[in-house]
Amino acid sequence: MKHLMKSAALGLALAIGALTPALAQETGAAAAVEPGDFSLGDPNAPVKIVEYASYTCPHCADFHASNFKPLKADFIDTGKVHFTLREVYFDRYGLWAAMLARCGGEMRYFAIHDVLFSKQREWAGSDDPNVVVGNLKTIGLAAGMDGAVIDACMKDGATAEALITRFETNMEADGVEGTPTIFVNGTKYGNMAYADLKSIIEGELAE
Repeated sequence: MKHLMKSAALGLALAIGALTPALAQETGAAAAVEPGDFSLGDPNAPVKIVEYASYTCPHCADFHASNFKPLKADFIDTGKVHFTLREVYFDRYGLWAAMLARCGGEMRYFAIHDVLFSKQREWAGSDDPNVVVGNLKTIGLAAGMDGAVIDACMKDGATAEALITRFETNMEADGVEGTPTIFVNGTKYGNMAYADLKSIIEGELAE
């Protein structure tokens, strides 16, 4: 069953207003933040894929496990597909995970993205937000990030607010109601096996 999109007021106020007891909110005088998406592949590739995904969505983790590696090898690395991940925040854990991945910058984003999906049950499996924060910090440290830098990123309330605003705007504009949602050259699809995705891509390449 698809992980359905909740209301835009799904408690993401919690994500900013309670960045856990361990991570107090830091907003206010920060400069305007305009977060963008992260992409892989040739921007001039004939096929553009945009994936809407949440780091706490089990179906997204399954999609990543079965589809992302062959998609990258067959189409992204060969210059045929430009892939963009568009983050969805169902809950504060998913938002914090995205903030951690973004903290690593372009060089680390997709490596952290891989770990967040492959170890989703481990880092997100606690009801204690402090434990989850600790788990996320461990992932960041293993990726070579500095602990102080991780703390600063995770406390960045201005970025959290900007990410949520962007997520809500994109979700509404593209009519996304659940994850994973895949757009291939602008056509929307739901979750699927890699064989089906490959067939769609090959059809686009044949045109």
